[in-house]
This record gives sequence, structure tokens and C-alpha cells, in this order.
Amino acid sequence: MRKAFLQLHIAVFLAGFTAILGKLIGLNEGLLVWYRLLITVIVLGLLLYFKKQLHRIPAKDVFKIFGVGLIVAVHWVSFYGSVKYGNVSIAVVCISASGFFTAFFEPWIFNRQIVLIEILLSLLAIVGIYIIFDFHPQYKTGIIFGIISAIGSSLFPIFNKKLLMRFSPATLTLYELGGGLAALTVLVPFYLLQFPAGYLLPTTEDWVWLTILACVCTVLCFDLQLNALKKISPFTANIAYNMEPVYGIILAFIIFRENKLLNMHFYLGVGLIILSVLLQTGRVWFREGRRSGSIG
Repeated sequence: MRKAFLQLHIAVFLAGFTAILGKLIGLNEGLLVWYRLLITVIVLGLLLYFKKQLHRIPAKDVFKIFGVGLIVAVHWVSFYGSVKYGNVSIAVVCISASGFFTAFFEPWIFNRQIVLIEILLSLLAIVGIYIIFDFHPQYKTGIIFGIISAIGSSLFPIFNKKLLMRFSPATLTLYELGGGLAALTVLVPFYLLQFPAGYLLPTTEDWVWLTILACVCTVLCFDLQLNALKKISPFTANIAYNMEPVYGIILAFIIFRENKLLNMHFYLGVGLIILSVLLQTGRVWFREGRRSGSIG
């Protein structure tokens, strides 16, 4: 069990480190994600092939899976757009708004009743982001990208939930990322017309960070998470992933000294976001505890 917890928290830390790598890579965010997907699909595909874990998916399901892959691609492009046009702290804070969108999207897509308390708790995060937005107008574009990223982050697990019941996580991930790569191959030229790139081919330094991003922070992170989930419940994993923005902000403060660029209103906004996460975590924890108690 200790090994599983260690694997999970390493995975969470690596997820928080992706924003740092996005800042270090000089490529335009659209190209950055395209190269990340390209390396990840090649590496993950080879690993699954040699492990004999690569399975074919029926043609009728491919378009659905590719659609989810498009959501992932848009989420990543907008996330790194938030890093580029704002900063790491802004990007990881905006991701916290995903709970707000999930509170609306999940009941709507699955035809369930909206839970008012989830809306109210999520509104705390939105208020926090508004405070940051209002007092940091220079990060306007970065925050808009961040909100789009949060929408993608909320939609991905909703659409992925049913697919995971039918396909293995490894195979599903490969097809989804392959779909994202195919979609970006078509869309990136149009994206670059709106957001021009300084250069198209990665520099030597970019290749180093891209390789780390794809192999360590994507493939290895995914593998660690899957191994941890063999012994740890999804609920515990979701609680641990609440630390991802915290790790991202701490790393941004240490590496890029971003704390010098932010004022007290940023910390007030972050405080409201963290409060919403803690209240939601406590609420779910209490609910799960009561269920476990009633079963016993």
C-alpha cells in the first residue's frame, strides 16, 4: 500500500510539473501539444506493442474515441496557452474552475439532477478566479485560455467514463491521443494564423523538455497512476490530485519567482479556490464515510 501511495503522489507531482515544462519550451502552444502528442503516441504505442497489450478497437467506436481525443488536445493547447499568455500560476489556478463546469455538464449529459451544494462550492472557485482576473488585467488572455482549458478538463472524464467500462485504459489512452494528434495535424495550421509561432521546429533544448514532458510527465505518469489504482480507490486518487495546482504554484514560485509578479489579490483568489476544494473534499469524504459505516 505504501508503494501505491508513493506512486500516486509521484504521478500528481509530475502532473503539476507539466506547466513548468510548458514555460520552458519556447514553441507556440499549438505546436508544443502537437509534438507532445507525436512523441507520446509513438512511445506509448511501442510500449504496448512489445508488452502485447495493444488491442484493436471496433471501427464504430473509433470516432467517439477520437472525439474525446480532440477534447484532450483542446484542453492541452488552451492550458499551455494560459501558461504562455499568463503564467504558470494563472494556468494551474484556472484549472480549479473545472469543478464548476462539471457540476453543470455531468447532470446535463447524464440526465441527472443538478446538486445545488456542488454549484455553490464551485462558485467559490469562480469568485476566486474573478478576483485574480479583476486585479491582474495583464493576464486577461491567459485567464481566458485557462477557462477554456478548465472546460476541457471537466468534459474529458465525463465522456471517458463510459468508454473505460468497455476498453482497457492503456489502449483507450493511445487511441484518444492518436485522435488528438490527427485533429491537431489538421487544425494547427489554422490556429497558427490566429496565434503565429516564432519558429516551427523545436530547438535542441525544446526537444529535451518535450521528451521529458511526453515520456516522463505523460507516459510514466499514466503508468504510475494505473499501478496505484490497483490498490487505491479512485476517490483517494481524486483527493490526491487536488494537490496538482498546489505543486504547480510552488514550483513556479521556486523556478520562475512568479510570487514577485503577484499581489495580495492573487492570494485571496487562490485562498477561495483552495477553500472550495477543501469543502468539497470534506463533503465527499464525509459522505463516503457514512456509506462505509452503513455497510458495516
